[in-house]
Amino acid sequence: MYPALMPNYNRADLAFTHGTGAWLHAENGRRYLDFGAGIATSSLGHGHKHLAAEIAAQAARVIHVSNLYRVPQAERLAARYVAASFADSIFFCNSGAEANEALVKAIRKAQSDAGHPERTRVICFEGAFHGRTLAMISATGNAKYLAGFGPPVAGFDHVPFNNLNALRAAITEETAGILVEPVQGEGGVRPAEPGFLAGLRAACDEFGLFLGFDEVQTGMGRSGKFFAHEWSGITPDILSSAKGIGGGFPMAAVFAREALAKALVPGSHGTTYGGGPLACAAGNAVLDVLLADGFLDQVNHTAAYLRAGLEALVSRHGQVFTELRGLGLLLGLKCAVPNAAAQTAAMEAGLLTVAAGENVLRLAPPLIIGRAECDAALDMLETTARRLKPAATEALAK
Repeated sequence: MYPALMPNYNRADLAFTHGTGAWLHAENGRRYLDFGAGIATSSLGHGHKHLAAEIAAQAARVIHVSNLYRVPQAERLAARYVAASFADSIFFCNSGAEANEALVKAIRKAQSDAGHPERTRVICFEGAFHGRTLAMISATGNAKYLAGFGPPVAGFDHVPFNNLNALRAAITEETAGILVEPVQGEGGVRPAEPGFLAGLRAACDEFGLFLGFDEVQTGMGRSGKFFAHEWSGITPDILSSAKGIGGGFPMAAVFAREALAKALVPGSHGTTYGGGPLACAAGNAVLDVLLADGFLDQVNHTAAYLRAGLEALVSRHGQVFTELRGLGLLLGLKCAVPNAAAQTAAMEAGLLTVAAGENVLRLAPPLIIGRAECDAALDMLETTARRLKPAATEALAK
């Protein structure tokens, strides 16, 4: 019989009953250190008391009313986001792909409203990942994700990441904007090189384009700042955020300057669930933690400690891990062995990780971890590396 649950995921044979902090407890009786965080989504870990209490309290009052009416929880959260970021206005939705769809629509519409309806194309970058809708797999441009779905959605041009010459050469009279990830997560935890994002800002200013940042994975404290673009000293015109924004509750947002926000007039874009009372209660609870005095400082201290331990791991086990990449608590170990094998070996050691492109093992733990969790993860990765060393692998095969 064909599975009732559509088998479009390659799921590990693990199911979890509950979680505490950075730890997940499985049906098999074992606990695992979660350094995947639901793919950088469970930003406050599991069982966070404040987040759980706020969600429960809101669920007991009202869950959904639709956007036919005011939603005070959304109004409050949007005002807090505006105060904490470059944005003048916020649009709430449900997923990163949805946020990126709105971002592209806003860029196109704003260009049209400014008297440039011919400007519809968006420049994206090789190695990117922007979501799974038809438009966003076209923006991503990866042949693997496009296969079997017919012609790509028109309007996206692709150039090499970190290459400003290629970017400038791709700009035409039809170019409306640029969409970039400050760190390519799915593409192999590849950060933008120094000066690249500033170069994109300069090109947009020169040619009258809008600069869009995909911070679905890098935003909400993941990099050690509220948004990763803050490390570069420049700001975008529009930005997508999701994953950690609701601490695991489905939620996303578009952060926009007024010039783009005002393009999405009533009737031009919408969502049934986006910005509902329950989602925004979760968003406000996460923001309470992220904006608390010292929280992001602690993220940076923890990230530096973890990075030092991982660099030492790479130095000791170059036959298994050849390079450390990333920013803040979004880190990647480039593997000399198949990253799927490294992911499996780490799971057997008790550590949950996520595979990424370019044969990278991705580490994206909850932002609430401390040195104890880092030390435990490093011990598990040491076990993983010893198990995967060629001599050990050959012995196991024999």
